[in-house]
Amino acid sequence: MSATTADIQQTDWSQYELRKHKLTPGRVILYVFLTLMALLWLLPMLLALYNSFREFGYTLEHGYVSFGGFTLDNYPNAWRRGGFSMSFGNSAIITIVAVIVTLALSSSMAFVLARVKMRFNFTLLAIFVAANLLPPQSLLSPIYRIFRSMPLPQWLSESGSLLDTHASVILINVAFQTGFCTFVLRNYMIGLPAAMYEAAEIDGASLWRQFYGITLPLIRPALAALATLQVAWIYNEFFWATVLLQSGDKMPVTSSLNNLKGTFFTDANLLSAGSIIAALPVLLIFFVLQKQFVSGLTLGATKD
Repeated sequence: MSATTADIQQTDWSQYELRKHKLTPGRVILYVFLTLMALLWLLPMLLALYNSFREFGYTLEHGYVSFGGFTLDNYPNAWRRGGFSMSFGNSAIITIVAVIVTLALSSSMAFVLARVKMRFNFTLLAIFVAANLLPPQSLLSPIYRIFRSMPLPQWLSESGSLLDTHASVILINVAFQTGFCTFVLRNYMIGLPAAMYEAAEIDGASLWRQFYGITLPLIRPALAALATLQVAWIYNEFFWATVLLQSGDKMPVTSSLNNLKGTFFTDANLLSAGSIIAALPVLLIFFVLQKQFVSGLTLGATKD
């Protein structure tokens, strides 16, 4: 009886695999459509990559959709003129500190919202989410004035205020990203088994022990996915770094791309090479954490 059941299950699974891989007209149309959309999305990036290996004079004469005029000089020139040696270090400081602080604060707040019963839990969560709906441009003037009026010792800030410091960019990124991360982690923690926390309370585990010893190990996939997103968002952030930082030696790599623009004309090939250089760290981090990123997004999507 069991053997017959196993054979039936095997046959059903084989038929499912055949149906899954069978090319129907609708599936062919879907594949063609998705391929065209992917190529359309990649076209500007591929065009920038292609022209970053070409001389500006040749493309100016023959057009960007042409073949020839190849050179490798754009990349060392972009690195030198953009000051990437210094700006990459600035981006690393801003991104690493902001991501660590954001995930630490958001995981703590998410744990409280998910596991501690308070009357205003939903109100706090709504405030966190609502803060992300505000356009950054509407807060430009008040934030600029607040940071300019916050005094700092001269040895910490040449301007004597929080303005024109890495701390200002870190604080603004933490403020804008903490709400989103709290929302994601809170929903993730709610799905954890409540019986596990009840057993921990019976064993005398404190709230801190439940957070550090139980919750954090279980939300590693979600933290990895959020860390990947936060690194990409904070590293690529351009608006606030340009507004709050005024010294060229403190600019992150995205703002340093302005150094590649000329007064009367811009070498688009040189700028393309600089953009490719600036994008490489994020691409490397994504490929390194790709497995954790996908598992963090899909964990809980199916049930056994």
